[in-house]
Amino acid sequence: MTFLKTTESYQQGARTLPGRYYTAPEVFAEEQQRIFARHWVCVGRDATLAAPGDYFVAEIAGESIIVLRDQSGYARAYYNVCRHRGTRLCEAPKGRLSETIQCPYHAWTYALDGRLIGAPHMNEVEGFDKKSYPLHTVALHEWEGFLFLNLDRDAVPGPQWFGPLRDRFAHYNLPLLQTERRIEYAVRANWKLILQNYNECLHCPTIHPELSTKLPYTSGANDLIDGPFLGGYMEIKAPNESATLTGRACALPLGRLPDDSRHRAFYYALFPTMMLSLHPDYAVFYTVWPVSATESRVVCEWMVHPDAPRAEGYNIQDAEEFWDRTNRQDWHICERSQLGI
Repeated sequence: MTFLKTTESYQQGARTLPGRYYTAPEVFAEEQQRIFARHWVCVGRDATLAAPGDYFVAEIAGESIIVLRDQSGYARAYYNVCRHRGTRLCEAPKGRLSETIQCPYHAWTYALDGRLIGAPHMNEVEGFDKKSYPLHTVALHEWEGFLFLNLDRDAVPGPQWFGPLRDRFAHYNLPLLQTERRIEYAVRANWKLILQNYNECLHCPTIHPELSTKLPYTSGANDLIDGPFLGGYMEIKAPNESATLTGRACALPLGRLPDDSRHRAFYYALFPTMMLSLHPDYAVFYTVWPVSATESRVVCEWMVHPDAPRAEGYNIQDAEEFWDRTNRQDWHICERSQLGI
């Protein structure tokens, strides 16, 4: 798939997609197979799996996936399906497993590394070999503390896919950051409207009055050239220190940032469904989960340096309220766009 950036697309005569691409169930179904089942999809943070046995369930392209930490400390992903009768293994959206996963139907039991280690009465079946029935794996790649899954067995390897981003965000210590706030939004709009809205700020003066006083929409530029990624920076307008309601920094710096980055906010979309916002003192990431052709679920998390909550002046609520207000403005206008398509 060839990815053209916004300006390139415009110069080549591209226009917005036909309306049915935002409303038709058959288009949405095709997207599930041609996009979400074939691309690296962000499912959350590696830190969510704090200990062996910790797991959560993600749904991609209609498939239920178990993402867990095994006994050796590795993150792994499996289809949430028993190899015996196809029974769903984990019903709860997250939790902690013991040292095994056991099917509730016929008690087939799997180690956390996917091996089948128990299959009652199957020893009576001639030629049955437990080694032939491990859980079906899903490709998993950790990038900067984020976990990505790919259902395609012929997928471009994770290191190659994320190659254009190698070391780009090293100053921000992304793998070390800890989540302090999390909000889920139900948005009555197609997932593409949400990403398209995130990737431009021409709407900011009319939709985001608070944001526009902190981040002038004409102050930045795109700086990503390669790969399925788009974004760049916006200048933080003096005397503001950060993108917060008060304009003051709300936490410790994320790292030893270059001088110019101390006064900039960076916004990137990682196709197809992740959006990443980097500020001098905090980061925000979004995962967009398509529900139907006209509905999406958006998960937003605020992250800070692990030492920040104990430092003087810590006030992540200042950033949370700023972006919660901005997010709701975005979702509302996306919903109005959806109504008009």
